[in-house]
Amino acid sequence: MATIEPSTRRRFLPSAQAFTVDDLLELPDDGNRYELFNGSLLVSPSPTPLHQRIIYRLQRILDDAMPPGLEPLATVNVRVSDKDFYIPDLVVVREDETKTVELMFAPGDILLAAEVVSPSTKMRDEMFKVEAYAKAGIPSYWRINPEEGPALYVHELKGKRYGEPAVFKAGAAADLTAPFPISFDPADLVSSRR
Repeated sequence: MATIEPSTRRRFLPSAQAFTVDDLLELPDDGNRYELFNGSLLVSPSPTPLHQRIIYRLQRILDDAMPPGLEPLATVNVRVSDKDFYIPDLVVVREDETKTVELMFAPGDILLAAEVVSPSTKMRDEMFKVEAYAKAGIPSYWRINPEEGPALYVHELKGKRYGEPAVFKAGAAADLTAPFPISFDPADLVSSRR
C-alpha cells in the first residue's frame, strides 16, 4: 500500500462554517477546480480531452463570429460574493474588462457563461448553475451536453430567472442572437479537426 507523503496530503478547512473566497484562495493548486455555492465547496476533477476539445472549438467559433470589443475566455474566476465563486468553462466579456481584471471578474462583466456537462458536474450544470448564474445576473448561459450528440441548451435571462432553454441538437444550425448574432452546428464542437 502506497503512503502519502505529508507534503502531498490535501489540506481541508474546518467545515463548521461556510467557506469564503478567502478560504478558497488558500487551497493548494492541485489540478482540481474549486467553486463556492453559498459557502459550500464544490470540487471538480481536471477536464477530460473531449471536454477540452469542446471548449476549444466553442472558443474558436465564438471568436470568429463576435464583433470587435468582445473576447471569449476559458476557465476564468467569477466572484459573486464572499460565499459564491464560480469558474465557468468559457465566458464572453468585453475586451476592455480583460485589461483591468487581475484575478476575478464580477458577474456584471460576463455576457455569456458556458459549461460543458460531464458526469461529475451534470447536476451542478443543469440545476445549481442555472439558478446561480441567473441570480448573479449573467444574461446568457449555454450548457453543452456531449452525451446528446452534443446538444446545446441556451438559457436567456428573463427578469431574475432564465426562461426555458432553447435546445439545439447536433446536425442542425443553432441560430442565436445573444450575446451577438451567431450560427453554428453543435456537432462542430466534437467533430474532427477542420
